[in-house]
Amino acid sequence: MINRKQRAWLFFLVALITGASVFWWWSSRPLTVYQTQRLSTGNIEAVVAAIGTIKPRESVDVGVQVSGQITRLYVEPGDTVEKGQLLAEVDARVLEAAVESGRAELTMLEAQLEEHLAEVTLSEQKQRRQIWLFKNNSTPEEELQTAQATLAVAQARVKQLQARMQQTGSQLKADKTRLSYSRIYAPMTGTVLSIAVKEGQTLNANYQTPPLLQIADLSTMRVQASVSEADIHRIRRGIPVRFNTLGNTARVWHSEVRQIMPAPSRGDDDSSELLAVTYTVLFDVANSDGALMPGMTTEVDFVVTSASDVTVAPLAALSATTASSELYLAQVLLPNGHAEQRQVTVGRRDRLRAEVLTGVQPGEQLVIDTQSHTRRWDSW
Repeated sequence: MINRKQRAWLFFLVALITGASVFWWWSSRPLTVYQTQRLSTGNIEAVVAAIGTIKPRESVDVGVQVSGQITRLYVEPGDTVEKGQLLAEVDARVLEAAVESGRAELTMLEAQLEEHLAEVTLSEQKQRRQIWLFKNNSTPEEELQTAQATLAVAQARVKQLQARMQQTGSQLKADKTRLSYSRIYAPMTGTVLSIAVKEGQTLNANYQTPPLLQIADLSTMRVQASVSEADIHRIRRGIPVRFNTLGNTARVWHSEVRQIMPAPSRGDDDSSELLAVTYTVLFDVANSDGALMPGMTTEVDFVVTSASDVTVAPLAALSATTASSELYLAQVLLPNGHAEQRQVTVGRRDRLRAEVLTGVQPGEQLVIDTQSHTRRWDSW
């Protein structure tokens, strides 16, 4: 007879053998492991990154149009000037002498004109007298002809003198204009960025206009960003832009694309085929607090597409089809543990995610990766 203790051990041994057999069968079965991600709502944003340089939107290089020595400079770099404000003076003694000489010559010509006009009046009186005498047979025709010739000569002298006066007047006007160039005024309201000369320096304007200083309006700045040829087709006029400066990464400025330059920007050696081709994209930004300064380097993000609170799926869970650029295939893990393939339609996308329009619903599990094992224990 088997006692109770032996019966318990026998039962335990049978259960152990049965469990081991079941475990062996279960662990030797094929296994498919799914790595999934739950479909949820989120934001989509695709950007093109670029490096840019800040410059004033409006600036002007002020030059000197007359030769001479700089006698006075009334501004310094960083000064704010108003349009029409006196900036500098050039030694004007030679120019003033030319104006005075022109005025004296014009006065002399005016006196000569009065003299010649008097001669014309006298010649006209003599001509009328000779005509009356000739009609009354009291003078020969030769005297009448002489009087007519004398009048014509006097009138020609008047015309010649009037032409000289006009020429002298034009020259005097030009000398006055050159004299006005000796005082340089601000052509616009802005800030003096740089001054290229010093008091006492002599400038020669015979061949080119020597630079004096640069004025810029710093209330509105312009960013020139260099975008590679691989990304320039994604940039459109009016799309949002955000950027920060290298010295102030915590502050972000916002703007929109104003202009895309059609010609590529290259280095000094355009013949090199190794240079990367980039295109300049321009946008403006207000600078009321003066935080942006000319020459600063910026990190620019062009927001080519964006969407908020939309259903998003990782691109790793989507497989492209040849039917359309908006149609993808996705595998959805069902509650019973099996995967179901579906066709989904996507909209906007960034580098990692895409907006799902149809095919799956928020909360469903998308299969990102699948691992198949011949035996279950291979996955351990």
